[in-house]
Amino acid sequence: MSQAKHNPAAFPAHSHDHDHCIEQALSEAASVCTGNGARLTTLRRRVLEIVWQSHKPLGAYSILETLRQDGRSAAPPTVYRALEFLLEQGLVHRIASLNAFAGCTRPGHGGQGQFLICHACGFAAELNDAEVSAVVARRALAHGFRAEHHTIEITGTCPSCQG
Repeated sequence: MSQAKHNPAAFPAHSHDHDHCIEQALSEAASVCTGNGARLTTLRRRVLEIVWQSHKPLGAYSILETLRQDGRSAAPPTVYRALEFLLEQGLVHRIASLNAFAGCTRPGHGGQGQFLICHACGFAAELNDAEVSAVVARRALAHGFRAEHHTIEITGTCPSCQG
């Protein structure tokens, strides 16, 4: 049975405790970095926190603007370096169709994932369906290709926007 069937509410409910969500993501990030022997600096942690502040993927310039509102004198290369680190550690995903970044719900899982992206409100939900990942890997192998990373982006309308 796929993971998506276990969690049909991929999009957060109105009663969702987002502060807890952010705290959990930051705690898991610290553990992943420690386990990898990597350093989660104050800036990298803040960039991750900004990414997790909503369930909408954020572009680098939106992150930069928030850092500047914090009083930091960050430049675009600083934000891109922090995002690259977070990508390498498996803490965020790049949503190519939006040129934006979303927090990873399974930190360090190796970069396989599927995203449901609502074109109305901009929310994105990560599925991590093992069956979908297995099919992609098998089909790639059938063509003599070894898939090392994949992100599948599915656009549509979330439950909140359908009403």
